[in-house]
Amino acid sequence: MIFSINFILLKITMIKPWQYNNLKVLKEVDFGLYLTDEEHSQEILLPTKYIPEDTRVDDDLEVFIYHDSEGRLIATTLEPYAVAGEFAYLRVLDVSSFGAFLDMGIAKDLLVPSKEQAEPMKEGKRYLVYVYLDEETGRLTASARWGKFLDNENLTVKEGDKVELLIGARTDLGYKAIINNMHEGLLYENQVFEPLAPGDIRKGYIAKIREGNKIDLRLQAKGYLHIQDNKERILQALKENEGYLPLGDKSLPEEIYAELGISKKAYKKTIGGLYKEGLIDLEEEGIRLRDLKF
Repeated sequence: MIFSINFILLKITMIKPWQYNNLKVLKEVDFGLYLTDEEHSQEILLPTKYIPEDTRVDDDLEVFIYHDSEGRLIATTLEPYAVAGEFAYLRVLDVSSFGAFLDMGIAKDLLVPSKEQAEPMKEGKRYLVYVYLDEETGRLTASARWGKFLDNENLTVKEGDKVELLIGARTDLGYKAIINNMHEGLLYENQVFEPLAPGDIRKGYIAKIREGNKIDLRLQAKGYLHIQDNKERILQALKENEGYLPLGDKSLPEEIYAELGISKKAYKKTIGGLYKEGLIDLEEEGIRLRDLKF
């Protein structure tokens, strides 16, 4: 008897809520499709509005599973803006006495309990949050106190590494940033040469790891690597614009940045190198790629 109960519990947990699941279409009803897993442990409704075109019984579908307001498991083919273990910059849809509800891209809103708010959240504003599965309720929850979910004790990066950055709060020194979804670092104001805002995602580099595993960041590589990045960016832009870019000495810095995301100084230095290599010609109003097949 104990074995039977344990076996049933094991089967029930085969479909995992608040995660992506690969399920098979079991049957069609007037209001949608019922999906199940290989063990036929449960039947999960996929409402009609989420059914991909030409889907048939026995087809396999990747869906996200969530609890609706009545506690029922529901499937959707919509992609949530974040899942458990991720950071995201989300908009507040509503505020109540016990928390704020964020838009997570599906029919179910994401709760930030009042105790997990760094400041009282306001409807319509966006906040950077960490998404996690609440062990007590079994529901997906978020926290705006995201710093406590980062680990700078056990670093997985070293100086010079290229990393992905999620821009966080602005400080007197610059911008806090989340590194590879794991660590916290700082972009100093004097190292930022482009507009930044919380929620922006950028490629960056580990500039220095200081005492206490405090990480200094930069958006551009040092020296030769920086030049190579700019070189590849300009060559790619030339190829995408039939070999010509209307950016010359008279171009405004804002125009160069809008097109390439680099400063005018970096642009002039890089095209000088490309010219010396024989890859481009310098014209009065711009630059031209010598060989489109390059």
